[in-house]
Amino acid sequence: MATNWQLSGDYFENCNCSVVCPCLISPAPPLTSRPTEGVCDVALAFHIDKGNYGTVALDGLNLALIAHTPGPMADGNWTIAIYIDERASDEQAAALGAVFGGAEGGPMAAFAPLIATSLGVQKVPIMYRVAGKTRAAEIPGVMDMSVEPLPEPAGERGNLGVGRPPRRTRQAGARGRQAGQHLHRSRNALG
Repeated sequence: MATNWQLSGDYFENCNCSVVCPCLISPAPPLTSRPTEGVCDVALAFHIDKGNYGTVALDGLNLALIAHTPGPMADGNWTIAIYIDERASDEQAAALGAVFGGAEGGPMAAFAPLIATSLGVQKVPIMYRVAGKTRAAEIPGVMDMSVEPLPEPAGERGNLGVGRPPRRTRQAGARGRQAGQHLHRSRNALG
């Protein structure tokens, strides 16, 4: 029987495309467009404000899922690695590995059939920072990324920029896009 889980917090993505990711803004079905660089190298960074996996508390932990796809994401053959906050206990790391590896239902389970190679789960120091609408994440020796949204056009007060392509920033060779600011997934609701 699957374990009930729930996570809420903050999230952003960063990929190597030279323009806003065509797998998200193309007229083609989602994930079917060819990445601008031919391959897709993407990192998804998460900060869990509040969460649990059964009785295991996950509050305050950071996580990154990094993937490589040799072409359009929907074609599969992904290679992934999951990096979990070094502050996590072994029980917390196993819980997050199961959720983000797709074994426990929810959104990541939809991607599980596309994964050909899993490099496993590793506990590492992860810095996750929010400053206004800017997001940054760093895993020493693995990734250093930062993104911020596009400025709002004049006359669009109250629009938080959701659904609009963000401005790209480069930091330590990374390119970024803010794909979302919140993560909320429940095993009961999405499993």
